[in-house]
Amino acid sequence: MKLIETGFRGLYLIEPTVLIDNRGYFMESFNNRELSNAGLKADFVQDNQSFSREGVLRGLHYQNAPFAQTKLVRVLFGTILDVVVDLRRDQPTFGKHYSIELSAESRRQLYVPIGFAHGFSVLSGNAEILYKCDNYYHREAEGGLLYNDPVLGIDWGLPTDKIVLSEKDARNPTLAHANFRF
Repeated sequence: MKLIETGFRGLYLIEPTVLIDNRGYFMESFNNRELSNAGLKADFVQDNQSFSREGVLRGLHYQNAPFAQTKLVRVLFGTILDVVVDLRRDQPTFGKHYSIELSAESRRQLYVPIGFAHGFSVLSGNAEILYKCDNYYHREAEGGLLYNDPVLGIDWGLPTDKIVLSEKDARNPTLAHANFRF
């Protein structure tokens, strides 16, 4: 397993070791000891899985304290543009975003620490995403950011007229008006 720094404290791209032969492939998709040895300590308690069609944009979501979540995101099928926004006011990267294409083919994962809003857009015909969380979901603690907030300047890799949003995500506030606590 290889951890790649992203320029955001605690946010890592993970490349698993993949063993390939004539039968297919094998990889460890998660190894708590290796992550802990690298200083990434999360006690994952919940797995979430979603299926989405091309053009779907989910996000940007977060959970406020004391229910904030660290996430480990990977794609089981298809390709997504995974995007996070740093909401940690004490960091030089506050209000900045990081995006990376994740796919079943690349098998890369994104380790997202507490303090980030998270979302993704589906770039392939369909995509199935699995992410581990180190805290349980609590509706009263959920928050979000408007996906097209001009201050964030996120390019979701999709034509604007092809984006499919939930009603809730379409009503998320801008960064300037969001309520987040970590």
